[in-house]
Amino acid sequence: MRRPRLPKTRSRAAAWWPPRPPRTRAGQRRLVRAVMAVCVLALLPSTWMYVVTGDRLRTTADVPRTDVAVVFGAGLWDGEPSPYLAHRLDAAAELYRAGRIKVVLVTGDNSREDYDEPDAMRAYLTRHGVPGARIVSDYAGFDTWDSCVRAKKVFGVDRAVLISQGFHIRRAVALCQAAGVTSYGVGVAATHDVTWYYGGTREVFAAGKAALDAAFQPDPHFLGRKETGVRQALAGAGVGSRAGGR
Repeated sequence: MRRPRLPKTRSRAAAWWPPRPPRTRAGQRRLVRAVMAVCVLALLPSTWMYVVTGDRLRTTADVPRTDVAVVFGAGLWDGEPSPYLAHRLDAAAELYRAGRIKVVLVTGDNSREDYDEPDAMRAYLTRHGVPGARIVSDYAGFDTWDSCVRAKKVFGVDRAVLISQGFHIRRAVALCQAAGVTSYGVGVAATHDVTWYYGGTREVFAAGKAALDAAFQPDPHFLGRKETGVRQALAGAGVGSRAGGR
């Protein structure tokens, strides 16, 4: 005798999916308010960045003369700076040749032996007219917050010009300001390719982490001891002891 087939029952989780919109007007109003609250919370970090950086974005032509420029890593292609990173370094070299900066702090990832952003950045700058004695390398700039904190606590930078792409520069300035580095940002131009769209989209989510970093100020992945490279480079350029100060 065949066993009769029992009706299939949905699991408790499946019973809630797909979600059903509320049927009552009160439920619909609560849903709308909840969605609006989520949207406002999501936009708060970006709003904070725009407020903090409102008057601090400049161009290579009008950025204030500052002793130190900080260039953030942006990836290597076959050991050479990616096009995005090359544009950042070109802007730093331009500022140096114009006498608007004295020293360049290159900060990037050297977490493994076969990947060395700072040395690739240094080599590129020297090929474009920046003396090696005016370039200082930070090998533990694993993210923007780490680079800003290390610029202040490890290299003693109090004031700097930050150089990055436009989609990233506001976050860089906001974080360095939070880390105690008085900063002006130069956002270099970039082709609107897949990388540009990816970077812009990524910044929407990165703004949340940036706000948390600024609020709680965690230690970087690697802090290490204080280094005198920036101070020595400035002394060689005939600048006083305060790194990046005027």
